[in-house]
Amino acid sequence: MPQSGDEKAVTAEELELYIPRAEDGWFYEKMMSDPATMAYNAPWFPPDGCIPDPASEWLDLQAKWIGCAPERFYAYLRRTADGAFVGDVNYHAAAERDRHDMGIVIYAPERGRGYGKQGLRLLLDRAFRVDGVSRLCNDFETARGAAYRIHKAVGFRELGTKDEIVRLELTREEYMKTARAPLT
Repeated sequence: MPQSGDEKAVTAEELELYIPRAEDGWFYEKMMSDPATMAYNAPWFPPDGCIPDPASEWLDLQAKWIGCAPERFYAYLRRTADGAFVGDVNYHAAAERDRHDMGIVIYAPERGRGYGKQGLRLLLDRAFRVDGVSRLCNDFETARGAAYRIHKAVGFRELGTKDEIVRLELTREEYMKTARAPLT
């Protein structure tokens, strides 16, 4: 599986997972400071959802997430044609047994190009085929229609909705029954 730097990465169409190095933190800081990218986060970080100190958060993320799979996994989504970073993906073990919570963020200027679905496929392949995760869950606001559609398109099931938050889940068994051949 890809590490940082020049090692071969798993690809899906136009994207690959890229394990960021310390010097790649500029992209994380750029995304976390961009109101259009972070608008979904506004209920938790008013008024615009931006993370208050992204440089400090980047240092914490490096220490606690990078190189910690399968407990925690974090990667950038990198476009293969030009090496540009277009978003990030992650998962981490949840308090509930045999479950990992996941996330995906596509940098706002890169949205609308199919990168969300491609990024999810890469994350699923990494989680289920490489790290042996048993199930992935994601919870988000029902108003986020695009996020809902891409999760459903790659196989997530809706477990229910409470207080306008939808919970989606996909198990390794479900994924392996319907997944294409391993990404190369």
